[in-house]
Amino acid sequence: MILKNSLIYINQFFFFIFSHLRNFYLNSSIYNNKISKVNSNNLEFKPNISLLGYIVKYSRNKKNIDNFILNDVWSEQNLRRKDFKNLHSFFWLFTIDLKSSKNKIQKVIINWINKNYRYNHESWEIDILSKRIISWISNSKITYENSEEDYKKKFDKLIKKQINHLINEIERSKGVDDKILGCAAIILGGLAYEDKIKFLNYGLKLLKKIIRSAFDKEGFPKSRNLRQLNFYLKYFILIREWLKESQSEIPEYLDEIIYYLGQSYFLINKSSKTNYLFNGNHISNGFEFENYISRLGYKFKSKDHEAGGYIFLKNKKFELAMDIGPSPERRFSKDYQSGALSFEFVSNGKKIVTNSGYFQNYKHQLNFISKTTACQNTLVLGNSSSAQFFKKPNGTTELNGSVKILDKNIILKDNYWFISAAHDGYLKRFGVIHKRRLEYFNDTKKIMGIDKIIRKKKGKKFNFEIRFHLDPNTKVMKTQDNKVIYIECENEAWKFTADKYNMNFETGLFFGFKNQFLENQNIVISGNIQNENKEIKWEIEKI
Repeated sequence: MILKNSLIYINQFFFFIFSHLRNFYLNSSIYNNKISKVNSNNLEFKPNISLLGYIVKYSRNKKNIDNFILNDVWSEQNLRRKDFKNLHSFFWLFTIDLKSSKNKIQKVIINWINKNYRYNHESWEIDILSKRIISWISNSKITYENSEEDYKKKFDKLIKKQINHLINEIERSKGVDDKILGCAAIILGGLAYEDKIKFLNYGLKLLKKIIRSAFDKEGFPKSRNLRQLNFYLKYFILIREWLKESQSEIPEYLDEIIYYLGQSYFLINKSSKTNYLFNGNHISNGFEFENYISRLGYKFKSKDHEAGGYIFLKNKKFELAMDIGPSPERRFSKDYQSGALSFEFVSNGKKIVTNSGYFQNYKHQLNFISKTTACQNTLVLGNSSSAQFFKKPNGTTELNGSVKILDKNIILKDNYWFISAAHDGYLKRFGVIHKRRLEYFNDTKKIMGIDKIIRKKKGKKFNFEIRFHLDPNTKVMKTQDNKVIYIECENEAWKFTADKYNMNFETGLFFGFKNQFLENQNIVISGNIQNENKEIKWEIEKI
């Protein structure tokens, strides 16, 4: 372990040195001259701005450019990072009324060009730069049309220069999200400037490469991140619509990945009221995306119950979802939460049992807290998580090791669901396997669970906890004999019981809304284990 950690720190040191040398080169005149070599053709293809209708989260109330004070904004030094990114991405152009003064808008852009025509690591970050290219081209009615030739030359040159930079740097990026954004910008640039060889072909080849490396054989993101699944699907659809509108050939691999992602999307989102809080996901409104893909003619269906290592079961009133998949590869684990065998249960659109959600801002300490097993509906041993993480120099955390799933078994009938699986996340440290069995009985509106702690080798005594997190609006009450905990969720009542072990409820934190936290209650079954096997039985029943 000491040797392994030492190698990690040595690699981080050399990465730090290389990054500084690389940054020196990117800011040099040599690199500036390299990416400044562009063709002289003009903007030809101008995509329908409505294709960005869902993807860009902008206000529906259009504003006049006169309402913006932008003359000296590019010299502002005290902007928060979030405001800086929003400003330099130019996605705010989507809020501008088309009747606004084009001259003023184009003056804002030319001012930006004059101050940022050379690479700098802040305003030329891949995600900011990619959004800027997409926004400038998509808003061509106000950014390009009826402008002077000198302006058009500068505009065209800088877009192509930024795309050249993307082509040089995008494969160095570790983030799949940034790569897909950059890919979209390169492809749009190739269509807009009819540059099939340099831009379009490169972008499509890169897209194919990303799909092969970042998605499994069933087309599910290797990160196992539900939020990213939606992100990738909407950008793949956007790219496909650009190709379709420009009458360009649509590659089979693009249709194929949209098909597979669409199947998983349908399975996960059968109930638009439910947001399953597994592995980096948080609560969002899915109605707009549903309307968006419906308007474009996409209709997804799936008869499966499993996708990406999850099982999703649903009847008219109840839903049961469980994480029965292994941990992702380290390079895809930035947003992974250590919730192996965690589950969520929904009644009439209301979460009875919910994971705690994800605090997305990795610079905040709550990000790591939300990753711990204690924030998921599953077993915690020795106050530690089933998966271990290490922190990278940029502040993000990645997996240190892996968690494998064992002995998976599923039985599905009309009125009965059975899910059983085990994982080895605690095997090396504690010498045990965790096995969970869930049974749902529709006739009695009951979930019966058995958590087994199976000893594989002798070890020290340690404590265990099994947590069941509740929605912040849920109320709980325990009987005086400590044998029953009642759960009140809006107009429904449920009772929780556990056999033989200590049972209580505690106040915890709920991270279901993006970068926010609320207090919630969670039921805890606790005890100790040494060299024996343990079998903990519990039930959740509607009353």
